[in-house]
Amino acid sequence: MATETRFPVRYAETDQMGIVHHSVYPVWFECGRTEHIKSYGLPYDELERLGIMLPLIRLEAEYKKPVHYGETVVVRTSIAEATKVRLLIAYEVYVDGDPQLRARGCTEHVWTSSDLKPVNLAKYRPDIYERLIRMFNEATGERPGQ
Repeated sequence: MATETRFPVRYAETDQMGIVHHSVYPVWFECGRTEHIKSYGLPYDELERLGIMLPLIRLEAEYKKPVHYGETVVVRTSIAEATKVRLLIAYEVYVDGDPQLRARGCTEHVWTSSDLKPVNLAKYRPDIYERLIRMFNEATGERPGQ
């Protein structure tokens, strides 16, 4: 399952040529990631209140075609891989109404306790793991109950 997050390109996100600066894409990825995880019924801020963090350990971005000021961006976000220890999230960036891929990327995260020590989510917080089981099942292609 992929989610789509839309927002207008702001002038402050562009360079002198009116093209979105490369440093903005990771911010867009974060917006997509936050909304995507929220779609599973457990918003990021609630995860953090429950003592679970998802620090970023790797970021990749590939730029295909520029995005310009005034366009509306669509960030398509999906879970590429979910384990009890790590989470790999994939992103595709489009301009609303244009099917041509503008950028793609991925971020890798590790499940940690609030003191940033890596944890096996199913063992550390089985209650949270169960709340996110649909995400894990979708990432592996399993159906609930398998």
